Amino acid sequence: MSVNGVTSYADNYSTYADTASKVQTSSAKESAAQGSSSKEVVYSSKMSDKERADLVAKLKADSQRQVDSFKSMVQDMFKKQGLAVKNSDDMWSMLASGKFTVDAAAAEKAKGLISEDGYWGVDQTSDRIFEMAKALSGGDEKGMEKMLSAFEKGFKQATKSWGKALPDISQQTYKAVQEKFKAYQESLKTTEADA
Repeated sequence: MSVNGVTSYADNYSTYADTASKVQTSSAKESAAQGSSSKEVVYSSKMSDKERADLVAKLKADSQRQVDSFKSMVQDMFKKQGLAVKNSDDMWSMLASGKFTVDAAAAEKAKGLISEDGYWGVDQTSDRIFEMAKALSGGDEKGMEKMLSAFEKGFKQATKSWGKALPDISQQTYKAVQEKFKAYQESLKTTEADA
């Protein structure tokens, strides 16, 4: 990833983070007014349709840039080793096989990307998945159930493309996403009980 890719990501993420922060801040204020603990995670769907559409577009564009950057890095690595990649499934299968070498620079970059604070780390990835689901569904309970189902289906498809059980970081991310959906569902029950 070039420096421009990093700065471009930082600019887009900061816009996404600002939008998400506004939603969380308004939710936190609502919780405080209701006497809820400030440590409690509260989800709100108080975004307009335009804000939601803008957030979805930004999340999609950011994700596509990061995926393209990752694919490019992997394809370059494979090309240097004389390995040909025909399509994405082919690339995932080759990565899963482990029959390639990784130079020090690529290894360092990958470690940073999947680190605790990295773009592809468990926290950021599960947050992006959940925020995308929330934005697409508008926070609607039935819509969120559909989003969870779609996420689970996508995870199964990714496992199939990988050709075996996905790496541990993927399993951790899967669990983190499920926990976020569960917390969301619990927040709806709490809201209904308070009403």
